[in-house]
Amino acid sequence: MGGPEIDRLIGLLSRLPGMGPRSARRAALKMLQQPETRMLPLASALAEAARAVKPCGECGNLDSRDPCAICTDPHRDRSIICVVEGVGDLWALERASILRGLYHVLGGTLSALSGIGPEDLNLQPLLNRIDGGGVKEVILALGATVDGATTAHWLTDRLRPFGVAVTKVGQGVPIGGALDVLDDGTIAAALRGRRAT
Repeated sequence: MGGPEIDRLIGLLSRLPGMGPRSARRAALKMLQQPETRMLPLASALAEAARAVKPCGECGNLDSRDPCAICTDPHRDRSIICVVEGVGDLWALERASILRGLYHVLGGTLSALSGIGPEDLNLQPLLNRIDGGGVKEVILALGATVDGATTAHWLTDRLRPFGVAVTKVGQGVPIGGALDVLDDGTIAAALRGRRAT
């Protein structure tokens, strides 16, 4: 086919989610056929993002500023914090444009099989934010999996002493479903249908 540079490019692209070897070959070919308009701008954007984008110190979102644009938005309802497993879930909820509160990225869910315990989750910053006052509701928007349900139950117990309302997303999130792959309407319905845990 091509030299080692092309093979490396295809190999790296094929590691991306949703990109198998065939899709990676097609993408690499398109970029190589028009490097000035496709490949070089992409390379520049990748380098710039790698340099500038970091996790937000408050919520865990990825942004080029810290605190992130969501945490510094003066129009956000600071009395609501929506807890999600990962940044992809946060972005999915933002796409739905239904929640005007703040977020907190846990960085995973409890999983005995994977060896993920409470100490592996980004919990303390959430507790600090709640303890700082002003938070009235914590929405648990975790996936409808066994690990998500276990984590939601554990978080509910941890948050009970703070006296905040703890709710979780309602209908629309299928058992075994991940938030970052759901359509905007389903996510919006799930947030509207949240209920006390």
